[in-house]
Amino acid sequence: MLQDILSIISSGGPLPFVATGLALVVTWGFYTTKVHSLSKFPGPLGASLSRLWIFLHVLTGKAEKRERRLHEKYGPIVRIAPDELSISDPQAMKIIYGTNTGFTKTDFYTVWKPTFVRHPDHFASLDEKVHSERRKIVNPVYSMSSIVESEEYIDKCVALFLEQLDGFADRKEVLDFSTWARLYAFDVIGELYFSNMFGFMKNQGDVDDYIYSLDTLVPIMALASIMPVYTRPLFLYGGALFFPSIKRGLKSLAAIDREAGSCVEERLQSERGGKPQRRDILRKLFEIWETSGVASDFEQIDIKAEIYSALLAGSDTTATALSSTMHYLVKDRRVYAKLTEEIDEETQKGNLSPGNIRYSEATKLQYLCACVKEGMRMNPSVSFTLPRHVPKEGCEMAGFWIPGGTKVGMNAAVLHFDKGVFGEDAAEYRPERWLEPGAETMNRYMLHFGGGSRTCLGKNISMCEMYKLIPQMLRKFHLEPKNPTEDLKTSNFWFNKTIGVGIQAHRR
Repeated sequence: MLQDILSIISSGGPLPFVATGLALVVTWGFYTTKVHSLSKFPGPLGASLSRLWIFLHVLTGKAEKRERRLHEKYGPIVRIAPDELSISDPQAMKIIYGTNTGFTKTDFYTVWKPTFVRHPDHFASLDEKVHSERRKIVNPVYSMSSIVESEEYIDKCVALFLEQLDGFADRKEVLDFSTWARLYAFDVIGELYFSNMFGFMKNQGDVDDYIYSLDTLVPIMALASIMPVYTRPLFLYGGALFFPSIKRGLKSLAAIDREAGSCVEERLQSERGGKPQRRDILRKLFEIWETSGVASDFEQIDIKAEIYSALLAGSDTTATALSSTMHYLVKDRRVYAKLTEEIDEETQKGNLSPGNIRYSEATKLQYLCACVKEGMRMNPSVSFTLPRHVPKEGCEMAGFWIPGGTKVGMNAAVLHFDKGVFGEDAAEYRPERWLEPGAETMNRYMLHFGGGSRTCLGKNISMCEMYKLIPQMLRKFHLEPKNPTEDLKTSNFWFNKTIGVGIQAHRR
């Protein structure tokens, strides 16, 4: 075949151009499938030829489901791009995401980097040393002890959520928990960072099209992140000329940038005017700037970067975990009854405060903890492969040698269904597994907040939000699913957001 193409190229006329292109395609196909260092690894043919395959794979919004099927078919290592492998072997988790293993983030993350920063933010930073140094500066602000200092303000958000749920019960209306989990999570961010809710729950919906903006922006960014770096400007800026959704996404990105700067500037002006401020997260970030800014190289622009990250990613992680947990909990009436019984018994014993249940009290409810872990296991908030570069010396995984420079990653939504770790019934929702021998091992293989030194910085905020709200809902209301037989519907564009988790509430 190649000889025929070469003869056409030498014949003259327009055909040589076509033949040249065909020859390049054939040569590239032969190289990637027969010669390339990753050609020995199984996977879809299209994935070995071009990153277009993974782009279309993600475009479906169901990447994690297809990835699970691929690993069932091909085994623990699947080639998902010419230069990238998806790994499902649980033992690879510590190798890839462990501290000081030499695996570094890839250019997948650079598209998420704010344009205004001096240093890459915690998520987009590729340099492990820089990431470690920058994260140490703000770690105390996001510690659980720091978050619990503001627990009474999360209580305000919980109280408003319950008040609104009471209204749904009065009107006998079905509450879309997928939506309301987001409204709650956004308002908690407002209360913890800026001492004021944004008004999402009060408004019973979006405020200033903010949720709409994120829903437009994040899928565009997710698609751009899996494309080769050199094609991203064409996709984002060229695409904006022809596709309204891309144009809206870029406008949304600029809007979040402006909002982050505005939040910092307004607080700065307020403090200069002598107005008393609560010691919220923004005030704590100001304290770092004021007391050790020079020594830590932490300036006003770095505060803006923290706010930007919170506005961009601070709500959907929690909302997805919360709505997933509630979907499975309310749908499984046996589990629901067992958890309600635990909450009622502990209330009667005086182990749960009669008003606002404390975070420290809620985390002692063993079955509640099991339900939360199981909900996050079944539908991790981030259900993408989290890619890393293999160190230049290469490494062994799942019994295979992987050359240095290869992109490898694991998807929490694949790992969490591993039967070797989570049992033969790993595909089933069963909170009791977390109360059985082996629970500590399962904990080590949970990837829902990322792994190693790159664990989500807002993890403690998210956990506090969930443990505060869930038991108080069940103590005050009897909750039923709108569609008892319906499976969880999701849309996976980085955040694997739930869709239409309908819940009917009745006062107890």
